[in-house]
Amino acid sequence: MDNRTQGRVDTADRPNPHSVTLRFLAAPTDLGHSGSVDAGTVLEWVDKAAYAAAVGWAKSYCVTAYVGNIHFADPVNVGDMVEVEATIVYTGKSSLHIQTVVSSGDVQGGEATMRSQCLVIFVAVGPDGKPVPVPQFEPSVPEEVERRDHAVARIEVRDAIVAAMKRQEYTDAGTAERVTLRFLAAPTDVNWGGKVHGGTVMDWIDEAAYVCATRYCGQDTVAVFSGGVRFYRPLLIGDLVEVEARLVYTGNKGMHIAVHVRSGKPTGRDMQLTTYCLTVMVARDETGTAVPVPPWIPHSEEDKRLAAHARELLEIRGRAPGSSLPNHLSRLR
Repeated sequence: MDNRTQGRVDTADRPNPHSVTLRFLAAPTDLGHSGSVDAGTVLEWVDKAAYAAAVGWAKSYCVTAYVGNIHFADPVNVGDMVEVEATIVYTGKSSLHIQTVVSSGDVQGGEATMRSQCLVIFVAVGPDGKPVPVPQFEPSVPEEVERRDHAVARIEVRDAIVAAMKRQEYTDAGTAERVTLRFLAAPTDVNWGGKVHGGTVMDWIDEAAYVCATRYCGQDTVAVFSGGVRFYRPLLIGDLVEVEARLVYTGNKGMHIAVHVRSGKPTGRDMQLTTYCLTVMVARDETGTAVPVPPWIPHSEEDKRLAAHARELLEIRGRAPGSSLPNHLSRLR
């Protein structure tokens, strides 16, 4: 954890606390291309807080397995006092489902405003890298029961999203805007297990999606939603990393960008898929209001299939019990 996120940590007063809150100032080095803190940096904060909650409960090393339904309501500004709350809401045999909420506000006082929220799933692993059992979380108050029930209800929806994303094939037959970033995973990207931090990978995803969307519409863009962030295998320090972002669908304002992260030894040519997700980007004017973007018309059969895939994911998420799509996505349905 870097110095900027070594702020005060609050935990519940119990032997196995199930909630952690990180507090710190958004630093000048967090300033992104949008003029505020980029979504990728926020996701790094989220992953760190969720990791602290997961390890504190499991008492073992944990790895990020899935991040879903990431809504970016409002930007975090440099100088804001930031709170990242991570709360365990459900445990499986070896998995921990953690609800995270990012809030920020004026450091001089005033109530913090919710900026983003999402669900992060970690898996506890032993020294051999295989899953190990975790203590079971039992909700004790109505609010905890409600959160647990929502997490359980989303399992079927999440499985449907993962299955839908896994069925898709991406080839050179697509004609949409497409960019690929390539670089080596640096020692500064390391997590507490000696591999690349999940939050760092999500930051790379945000950068690639930004380049792709900005090139397409010719305007600065920001992420408003990410979903189905699935971590298939660890990414190692020193690996050659390839982050490919491709436009698959546009609504009136939203640009749906599919992002694949692959990695492999720089001495070879075998690149394996490590992470995949779909991010929605929008262009904003000087007031921060989302503005229309040029519609993209699918040409090839692959273009049409992937556009239909993006719409299918919208429909699946819209069926999630206890939740609904935000307005800027509902209008794209």
